[in-house]
Amino acid sequence: MNKIYFYGLPNCTTCQKALRRLDYHGVSNIVKRSIKDEPLTREEIEKLVEMLGGVENLFSRRSVKYRELGLRDKTLSEAEMLDLMVSEYTFLKRPILVAGDTAIAGFFEKEYDSFFQTSNQNSRQTQRR
Repeated sequence: MNKIYFYGLPNCTTCQKALRRLDYHGVSNIVKRSIKDEPLTREEIEKLVEMLGGVENLFSRRSVKYRELGLRDKTLSEAEMLDLMVSEYTFLKRPILVAGDTAIAGFFEKEYDSFFQTSNQNSRQTQRR
């Protein structure tokens, strides 16, 4: 498997759980990036939005800033959500995992398991040929 790009926060417990799951699957070729220390660019966020099938799939409504700004009572456009994610890393769901042309935002153990089982099966089939 090619490099896996992992965007998250070092002290985020969900990110730590996701990294443990990657370890469980024997994934070692991980390129980690702190979205706080090295914020994603607008272009990177736009590419992730495209990979994930829409801005809603990357935008986090669980952020403290989301509550502080009173956004719960507002309907945000896709452009507004994109601007918020570009301006403040806490509006990004985390962790974000990118493997080739596939991205996963947030951590759900079953989703990781399914992805890596499928990837491992594909790589074994390629090796047999």
